Amino acid sequence: MTNTSRRPSVLLLIADQLRGRDLHCTGNESVATPHIDALAARGVVAERCYANAPVCCPSRATIFSGRYSMQHRVIDNDLPIPDDVPFFAQPLRDAGYHTGYIGKWHLDGMPRSKFTPPGPRRHGFDFWAAYNCHHDYFNPRYYRDTDELVTAEGYEPVVQTDLAVDFLNTLPADDPFCLVLTWGPPHDPYDQVPEEFRAHYREHRPTLPANTDTTIPDIEDIYADYLAAITALDTEMGRLTAALDELGRLDDTIIVVTSDHGDMLGAGGWTKKQLPCEEAVHVPFVVSWPSGLPAGERRDGLLSTVDVAATLLDLTGVPAGFATDGTGRADLLRDGAPGAEEVYLEGLTRFDESVAAGKPEWRGIRTTRWTYAEAVGRLPWLLFDNDADPLQERNLVADPGHADVRSDLAARIEEHLHRTGDPFVPTASMVELLGLTELWEIREREMGAIP
Repeated sequence: MTNTSRRPSVLLLIADQLRGRDLHCTGNESVATPHIDALAARGVVAERCYANAPVCCPSRATIFSGRYSMQHRVIDNDLPIPDDVPFFAQPLRDAGYHTGYIGKWHLDGMPRSKFTPPGPRRHGFDFWAAYNCHHDYFNPRYYRDTDELVTAEGYEPVVQTDLAVDFLNTLPADDPFCLVLTWGPPHDPYDQVPEEFRAHYREHRPTLPANTDTTIPDIEDIYADYLAAITALDTEMGRLTAALDELGRLDDTIIVVTSDHGDMLGAGGWTKKQLPCEEAVHVPFVVSWPSGLPAGERRDGLLSTVDVAATLLDLTGVPAGFATDGTGRADLLRDGAPGAEEVYLEGLTRFDESVAAGKPEWRGIRTTRWTYAEAVGRLPWLLFDNDADPLQERNLVADPGHADVRSDLAARIEEHLHRTGDPFVPTASMVELLGLTELWEIREREMGAIP
């Protein structure tokens, strides 16, 4: 029996590096995601959700804080988020929610093995079974409330889901909760997936998207393993919904399935992320809350990861108590109200794979039709008409016939630069401006970029 008198609970599920198009319910017929599809049938699919900063740490900081990178200051991977940046878990905890965090954290700087102690560095999460960052999915590890490393056997998402089910089973029956569970897959290494799932996709070869560069070594196997990891996660999603149903909490729990960013996977010859292209910035956003949202609805209004914190607080009815750059989009989910006019996209720094691949610092805009991006120096770089060219195969940035469009979108970027206090300067200048030089040198040394 569902208790309708308590505030709704929150279960936020973040898969690392999952593209928005790659659930069965979001259009990929080659992938099996029956449990997430069932959530979509019981809830709402926001079809135009975008990661403002498409790389792990900046995006996670934006999701949890509702701030752009200049405000939360996590401008690249492996920089720690300042203790005084509030997360949405804090007002929920203050309102009586049991808060918990399980999985990849990646917001405490270097080293990646760092223990995050109880207190302000956990930003409102009381229950803790997390590890700063690793991608060794058959060697699960996490910390609780001491610096003693806990290790386990098996596939890490299974272990993490076990921890989540245990958390749910220990809660008082009438108390609301906020649990964030962040799985590592389908982030590479792509082959770290249980063999039963890999074997299925090797036998039933998925069709590569038409804009995939098939000269990239092993791209067919990579894509198959990537989809296998998604199906493996979907199995864990089924375990979570079953646990909530058994506890009588399924109807009054807001379940969100999303991602921190996507993965190019060979589209246009690119790999990984750190680009304003659709494969990198478009993320899934599936929300189920049977007692508060309609069932089986699709929304095409724009929203982005900077809106997630405010939207969750809107849905729960808990005031934020702190400033956000995002907007609560509860009305979009409930009623199909208009979304954002545009999504602001950020690539504030060059590091690691973007350096290796020659990706510049950039800023961009995604509207319902256009994607436009500039490289550092306000140099026009990319312009795609997503209605006419959904695979973004034709860069129109130098086309004189689109000069007016480019000018309008450049002016919108200018407004966002002014609003966020972003000077749009090269990486070294940005690091110095924000007083991050020492932390930057530590991360560069740890990552082998400098001796």
